[in-house]
Amino acid sequence: MEQLIGQLIGGAIGGTGGGKIVKGSDMGNLGNMLAGAVGGVGGGQLLSGLLGAGGAAAGGMDIGALAANFVGGGVAGLVVQVVVGMIIKKIKG
Repeated sequence: MEQLIGQLIGGAIGGTGGGKIVKGSDMGNLGNMLAGAVGGVGGGQLLSGLLGAGGAAAGGMDIGALAANFVGGGVAGLVVQVVVGMIIKKIKG
């Protein structure tokens, strides 16, 4: 559960940043956050599966794994937001 929360928050932050950095992909604050959050969870899960990253350690929370999920979700959220934003801008004209 901690994985998903980290990926969701990281993706939302990454999506918001992506909308501000790449002006041609900005979909407004809510659109950027939603696209980033979805991308963060999806990309974070994909990355976790490929790298075999675990969630919490047996004795408690693993801060390193949580940080990796947060950063991985943020990067995936940024990428998804930029791609989706550019496609939507292209379709709208």
